[in-house]
Amino acid sequence: MARELTSGTMNGLEEEIAWKKTALLVIDMQNDFILPGGPVCVAGGADIVPAVQKAVEVAREKGAFVVWVLREHHSSGRDVEFFRKHFYENGKKGPTIKGSSGAALVEGLVPSAGEHVIVKSRFSAFFATNLDLVLRRAGISNIVIVGVQTPNCIRATVFDAVALDYPSVSVLADATAAANPSIHTANLLDIQNVGVATPTLATWSGQKASNDLVAK
Repeated sequence: MARELTSGTMNGLEEEIAWKKTALLVIDMQNDFILPGGPVCVAGGADIVPAVQKAVEVAREKGAFVVWVLREHHSSGRDVEFFRKHFYENGKKGPTIKGSSGAALVEGLVPSAGEHVIVKSRFSAFFATNLDLVLRRAGISNIVIVGVQTPNCIRATVFDAVALDYPSVSVLADATAAANPSIHTANLLDIQNVGVATPTLATWSGQKASNDLVAK
Protein backbone atom coordinates (compact mmCIF):
# COMPACT_ATOMS: atom_id res chain seq x y z
CA MET A 1 0.00 0.00 0.00
CA ALA A 2 1.07 3.59 -0.51
CA ARG A 3 2.85 5.47 2.22
CA GLU A 4 1.10 8.48 3.64
CA LEU A 5 2.22 11.46 5.66
CA THR A 6 1.08 11.37 9.23
CA SER A 7 1.82 13.62 12.18
CA GLY A 8 4.97 12.72 14.02
CA THR A 9 6.68 13.43 17.29
CA MET A 10 10.10 14.70 16.17
CA ASN A 11 11.64 17.57 18.03
CA GLY A 12 13.12 20.54 16.21
CA LEU A 13 16.60 19.06 15.83
CA GLU A 14 15.24 15.73 14.58
CA GLU A 15 13.04 17.52 12.06
CA GLU A 16 15.97 19.59 10.80
CA ILE A 17 18.07 16.46 10.32
CA ALA A 18 15.22 14.71 8.49
CA TRP A 19 14.84 17.59 6.04
CA LYS A 20 18.60 17.56 5.44
CA LYS A 21 18.13 13.99 4.21
CA THR A 22 15.42 15.07 1.75
CA ALA A 23 15.93 15.93 -1.92
CA LEU A 24 13.39 17.74 -4.07
CA LEU A 25 13.74 16.72 -7.73
CA VAL A 26 12.31 19.33 -10.12
CA ILE A 27 11.83 17.50 -13.41
CA ASP A 28 11.62 18.96 -16.93
CA MET A 29 10.09 22.33 -16.07
CA GLN A 30 11.49 23.69 -19.35
CA ASN A 31 9.95 25.98 -21.93
CA ASP A 32 9.46 23.31 -24.60
CA PHE A 33 7.47 21.20 -22.13
CA ILE A 34 5.58 23.97 -20.36
CA LEU A 35 4.81 26.86 -22.71
CA PRO A 36 1.69 26.55 -24.90
CA GLY A 37 2.67 25.83 -28.48
CA GLY A 38 5.92 24.18 -27.50
CA PRO A 39 6.93 21.15 -29.58
CA VAL A 40 6.42 18.76 -26.66
CA CYS A 41 4.07 20.86 -24.53
CA VAL A 42 2.41 19.01 -21.65
CA ALA A 43 -1.14 20.35 -21.47
CA GLY A 44 -1.23 20.52 -17.68
CA GLY A 45 2.29 21.85 -17.27
CA ALA A 46 1.66 25.60 -17.16
CA ASP A 47 -0.96 25.17 -14.44
CA ILE A 48 1.49 23.66 -11.97
CA VAL A 49 4.23 26.31 -12.25
CA PRO A 50 3.05 28.16 -9.09
CA ALA A 51 2.93 24.89 -7.13
CA VAL A 52 6.42 23.94 -8.27
CA GLN A 53 7.67 27.39 -7.29
CA LYS A 54 6.14 26.94 -3.84
CA ALA A 55 7.62 23.45 -3.46
CA VAL A 56 11.08 24.85 -4.22
CA GLU A 57 10.52 27.66 -1.74
CA VAL A 58 9.53 25.18 0.98
CA ALA A 59 12.49 22.92 0.24
CA ARG A 60 14.87 25.85 0.53
CA GLU A 61 13.31 27.05 3.77
CA LYS A 62 13.54 23.57 5.29
CA GLY A 63 17.11 22.98 4.16
CA ALA A 64 16.34 20.18 1.71
CA PHE A 65 18.63 19.46 -1.24
CA VAL A 66 17.13 20.86 -4.47
CA VAL A 67 18.01 19.08 -7.71
CA TRP A 68 17.02 20.50 -11.09
CA VAL A 69 16.58 17.77 -13.69
CA LEU A 70 16.74 18.96 -17.30
CA ARG A 71 16.38 17.13 -20.58
CA GLU A 72 18.82 18.27 -23.26
CA HIS A 73 19.76 16.92 -26.68
CA HIS A 74 22.34 17.50 -29.37
CA SER A 75 20.97 19.50 -32.30
CA SER A 76 21.38 16.46 -34.56
CA GLY A 77 19.17 14.32 -32.33
CA ARG A 78 21.92 11.71 -32.14
CA ASP A 79 21.25 11.20 -28.43
CA VAL A 80 17.43 11.16 -28.49
CA GLU A 81 15.19 8.11 -28.23
CA PHE A 82 14.69 6.38 -31.55
CA PHE A 83 10.96 7.13 -31.62
CA ARG A 84 11.69 10.87 -31.35
CA LYS A 85 14.37 11.11 -34.04
CA HIS A 86 11.90 12.59 -36.52
CA PHE A 87 11.84 15.82 -34.48
CA TYR A 88 15.47 16.46 -35.49
CA GLU A 89 15.66 15.10 -39.03
CA ASN A 90 16.18 17.14 -42.22
CA GLY A 91 17.47 20.19 -40.41
CA LYS A 92 14.54 20.49 -38.01
CA LYS A 93 15.10 22.22 -34.69
CA GLY A 94 14.01 19.56 -32.22
CA PRO A 95 12.88 19.95 -28.61
CA THR A 96 15.18 20.93 -25.73
CA ILE A 97 18.35 21.33 -27.77
CA LYS A 98 21.25 22.23 -25.50
CA GLY A 99 21.61 26.01 -25.26
CA SER A 100 18.24 26.75 -26.87
CA SER A 101 15.46 28.82 -25.31
CA GLY A 102 13.27 25.72 -25.36
CA ALA A 103 15.69 23.90 -23.07
CA ALA A 104 15.70 26.74 -20.53
CA LEU A 105 13.72 26.57 -17.33
CA VAL A 106 10.33 28.25 -17.53
CA GLU A 107 10.16 31.81 -16.22
CA GLY A 108 9.97 31.95 -12.44
CA LEU A 109 12.13 28.90 -11.79
CA VAL A 110 15.81 29.64 -11.20
CA PRO A 111 18.37 27.42 -9.43
CA SER A 112 20.07 29.00 -6.45
CA ALA A 113 23.73 28.73 -5.56
CA GLY A 114 24.53 25.29 -4.18
CA GLU A 115 21.62 23.56 -5.87
CA HIS A 116 22.45 20.74 -8.25
CA VAL A 117 21.60 20.43 -11.94
CA ILE A 118 21.34 17.03 -13.64
CA VAL A 119 21.08 16.78 -17.44
CA LYS A 120 19.40 13.68 -18.84
CA SER A 121 18.51 12.38 -22.29
CA ARG A 122 15.92 9.79 -21.34
CA PHE A 123 12.77 9.59 -19.20
CA SER A 124 14.35 8.67 -15.86
CA ALA A 125 16.53 11.16 -14.05
CA PHE A 126 18.66 8.20 -12.93
CA PHE A 127 19.28 6.65 -16.36
CA ALA A 128 22.85 7.27 -17.59
CA THR A 129 23.38 10.12 -15.09
CA ASN A 130 25.23 10.39 -11.78
CA LEU A 131 22.09 11.34 -9.84
CA ASP A 132 22.22 8.30 -7.57
CA LEU A 133 25.87 9.01 -6.72
CA VAL A 134 25.10 12.67 -5.98
CA LEU A 135 22.15 11.81 -3.73
CA ARG A 136 24.04 9.10 -1.83
CA ARG A 137 27.00 11.44 -1.32
CA ALA A 138 24.60 14.06 0.08
CA GLY A 139 23.14 11.52 2.52
CA ILE A 140 19.70 11.60 0.94
CA SER A 141 17.14 8.99 1.94
CA ASN A 142 13.92 10.87 1.11
CA ILE A 143 13.07 11.81 -2.47
CA VAL A 144 10.25 14.22 -3.34
CA ILE A 145 9.37 14.76 -7.01
CA VAL A 146 7.65 17.61 -8.85
CA GLY A 147 7.38 18.52 -12.54
CA VAL A 148 6.26 16.86 -15.79
CA GLN A 149 5.03 14.63 -17.00
CA THR A 150 3.49 11.99 -14.78
CA PRO A 151 3.33 8.97 -17.15
CA ASN A 152 6.83 9.49 -18.56
CA CYS A 153 9.67 11.19 -16.71
CA ILE A 154 7.96 11.33 -13.32
CA ARG A 155 6.94 7.68 -13.42
CA ALA A 156 10.29 6.45 -14.77
CA THR A 157 12.21 8.37 -12.11
CA VAL A 158 9.90 7.08 -9.39
CA PHE A 159 10.29 3.45 -10.38
CA ASP A 160 14.07 3.79 -10.56
CA ALA A 161 14.15 5.42 -7.11
CA VAL A 162 12.09 2.53 -5.75
CA ALA A 163 14.35 -0.01 -7.47
CA LEU A 164 17.39 1.71 -5.96
CA ASP A 165 15.86 1.24 -2.49
CA TYR A 166 15.44 4.83 -1.41
CA PRO A 167 13.45 4.43 1.83
CA SER A 168 10.98 7.22 1.11
CA VAL A 169 9.76 8.38 -2.32
CA SER A 170 6.97 10.94 -2.75
CA VAL A 171 5.30 12.67 -5.70
CA LEU A 172 3.45 15.91 -5.00
CA ALA A 173 0.08 15.30 -6.62
CA ASP A 174 -0.70 18.92 -7.44
CA ALA A 175 2.86 19.89 -8.41
CA THR A 176 3.06 17.28 -11.17
CA ALA A 177 1.00 17.05 -14.35
CA ALA A 178 0.19 15.12 -17.50
CA ALA A 179 -1.62 15.69 -20.78
CA ASN A 180 -4.94 15.41 -18.98
CA PRO A 181 -6.21 14.77 -15.43
CA SER A 182 -7.29 11.19 -16.14
CA ILE A 183 -3.77 10.16 -17.20
CA HIS A 184 -2.32 11.97 -14.19
CA THR A 185 -4.68 10.28 -11.74
CA ALA A 186 -4.16 6.82 -13.21
CA ASN A 187 -0.40 7.13 -12.91
CA LEU A 188 -0.60 8.41 -9.35
CA LEU A 189 -2.61 5.30 -8.49
CA ASP A 190 0.03 3.07 -10.07
CA ILE A 191 2.86 4.62 -8.11
CA GLN A 192 0.87 4.51 -4.88
CA ASN A 193 0.70 0.77 -5.40
CA VAL A 194 4.49 0.48 -5.18
CA GLY A 195 4.73 2.29 -1.85
CA VAL A 196 5.09 5.87 -3.07
CA ALA A 197 3.30 8.70 -1.26
CA THR A 198 1.32 11.24 -3.30
CA PRO A 199 0.51 14.10 -0.90
CA THR A 200 -0.67 17.50 -2.00
CA LEU A 201 1.72 20.41 -1.78
CA ALA A 202 -0.20 21.80 1.19
CA THR A 203 0.01 18.51 3.08
CA TRP A 204 3.69 18.02 2.33
CA SER A 205 4.72 21.58 3.16
CA GLY A 206 2.84 21.46 6.46
CA GLN A 207 4.31 18.14 7.57
CA LYS A 208 7.62 17.07 8.96
CA ALA A 209 9.94 14.97 6.87
CA SER A 210 11.18 11.38 6.82
CA ASN A 211 10.25 10.05 10.25
CA ASP A 212 6.63 11.04 9.69
CA LEU A 213 6.28 8.51 6.87
CA VAL A 214 4.65 5.29 7.93
CA ALA A 215 3.41 2.40 5.80
CA LYS A 216 -0.36 2.24 5.63
